[in-house]
Amino acid sequence: MDLKLQGRVVQILEEQSGEGKNGPWRKRDFILEIPGKYPRKVCITQWGDNIDAQAVQENAEFTVSIDLQSREYKGNWYTDVKAWKVEQGSANQQEQAPPPPSTEGFTLDKDFDDMDDDLPF
Repeated sequence: MDLKLQGRVVQILEEQSGEGKNGPWRKRDFILEIPGKYPRKVCITQWGDNIDAQAVQENAEFTVSIDLQSREYKGNWYTDVKAWKVEQGSANQQEQAPPPPSTEGFTLDKDFDDMDDDLPF
């Protein structure tokens, strides 16, 4: 599955590094703001050499290909959003997947931005 997010980098966090059982590691998080009626911010992690090879800059537009991964630790679940490809600018309209077809008796007529209006938080 190819997941892509498009938006503007609003913050780049400090790089972290350390030593693990598989050797040295380094990572850097950045915050991507996804436009819409209610803009959303997503914390995305770059690992290793991708930090230098696919550098991000604040206030620039990017298309980020991501992997999602959750893991359990002591009864709590943690989810990571990992960037494996970062491209400056927005993706070509031709590369975007078409919306899913509607099925009989069911259509998607509610804007995604309005879906969380009924949530208590």
